[in-house]
Amino acid sequence: MARCPQVNLDDFYRDEDDPANPRTTTTVGAGEEPAVDWDDVGSWDADAALAALVALCTTGRAEVPTYDIATSRRTGTRTVDLGGAPTFVAEGLFAPDVVPAARAAGIDMDALYLDRPRAQTMLFRFVRDVSEHRKPLPVLLRRGVALFRAEPALRRRALASGCRPVSLREALAVVRGVPSPA
Repeated sequence: MARCPQVNLDDFYRDEDDPANPRTTTTVGAGEEPAVDWDDVGSWDADAALAALVALCTTGRAEVPTYDIATSRRTGTRTVDLGGAPTFVAEGLFAPDVVPAARAAGIDMDALYLDRPRAQTMLFRFVRDVSEHRKPLPVLLRRGVALFRAEPALRRRALASGCRPVSLREALAVVRGVPSPA
């Protein structure tokens, strides 16, 4: 398979100390202010993500942030260059939220929702998060369970935003440019 550029939309999270961040009702420690609600779309810079996707589709290049989940802040930028690739993958928790605006901006796209059993998604997410030391284990467990419970609603939101549910095999075929069976 030819190289397929990727845009990690989770890199568009706001820094933890950004006053625009929504807050939960729980605290991380005694005497601390409520924690950032990282599962609220308000903790994510949708305008910057959309601008990067539009730039990538119109010029073939985009500057995107790099984000360190463990420290909850942007650490720099990188250039995504299509390099002639006919497609790219933009993925992340809030990807469905940018689909309507991206289509309104003229981006011709096939928005996919990777549809798999939610226990499998929970396991994959947990293994990734632990191996990357994204947050302390209690935070990962709490967030993992919360996302597991929220997954049916997340799926409904993605489909309502214009994503189509596909298996991993179908998603890989799309990325490879293999036409769908009629």
